[in-house]
Amino acid sequence: MTSEITVQPVGKDDRAWVEQFVRTRWGSDYIVAHGTAYEVRTLPGLLAWWHDERAGLLTYHVEDDECEIVTLDSLHPTSGVGTALIDAIKAQALHASYKRLWLITTNDNLRALRFYQRRGLVLVAVHRNAIAQSRKLKPQIPELGQYDIPLRDEIELEFILDTDEYME
Repeated sequence: MTSEITVQPVGKDDRAWVEQFVRTRWGSDYIVAHGTAYEVRTLPGLLAWWHDERAGLLTYHVEDDECEIVTLDSLHPTSGVGTALIDAIKAQALHASYKRLWLITTNDNLRALRFYQRRGLVLVAVHRNAIAQSRKLKPQIPELGQYDIPLRDEIELEFILDTDEYME
């Protein structure tokens, strides 16, 4: 399936879909990480397509020379959609000469931790009890996460972008 996946920037015609998709997947129009609330529908993003179907979404935020992945969702887990989106944002970040690609996930998201590490991102910090702060901005964040793990910490992963490493 991977060869059938294409990735393109989110366009204005995609915005209504993005807004509904994020509301459905994340339970709200915004995401909270590291004390920041992001209104996802206003963020730049990348859409993965499989044939004529939207198959995944990655949204991101750029500040200075860093690119933060805010959301990453695949409608077809283990299909290559997530990998295609990661590869596309890495290529875009390298082209823009960003120094760092990074993200936050939560302590319960074991699947994401495996996924990101297998794609070269490295654990750099555990922000203990950060979810308590996030709940002040987004009270609907549950107490228990995946696998009934208490949802309390943010885990930061990064990929240092060294353009020499990726020159072909």
